[in-house]
Amino acid sequence: GKSHAEAARIRTEEAEKACAILKARALFAGQIDGSCEVTNAAYKQFADLLSAEKPDIVFAPWPVDSHRDHRATSLLVYDAWLKVNKGFELYYTEVMSGIQTQTFHPTRLVDITTTEARKREACYAHASQEPKKFYSVHELMNRFRGSELGVTYAQAFVRHDQDRPESLPMIP
Repeated sequence: GKSHAEAARIRTEEAEKACAILKARALFAGQIDGSCEVTNAAYKQFADLLSAEKPDIVFAPWPVDSHRDHRATSLLVYDAWLKVNKGFELYYTEVMSGIQTQTFHPTRLVDITTTEARKREACYAHASQEPKKFYSVHELMNRFRGSELGVTYAQAFVRHDQDRPESLPMIP
């Protein structure tokens, strides 16, 4: 029910608040929430953006996801990774397993027990997305992944196996 400009203002503020909680810096790719595009121009813009950052590691949404923006972003990241000759570690993330993220079989589990409260706070910074409705699924997912690792909470990833040496630990 908001214009693109109003939605952009709200979501930008929320992203910046979440990044402050995570001690990260927000960087925006010029996409419109709910209308991400995969075009030649978007591929170039995204590759230029990531190339300028020279990241060591990038997390992208798993490409098999029910949310169009997640699928589009995954493709944009993958293309950028190819354009920089696989110059950063590429990990795919799980959003809401079985609901949005589908056919996800993690290759890395990371213990987030000591940081889960901060993750929750950052998610709740996205008030327009009604975190009370979605975070309970994240908590269950984090607990399930934690049980796989033998800890309270864990985050799951799939590492693209053709990139450079890895930072995240293998699943034991």
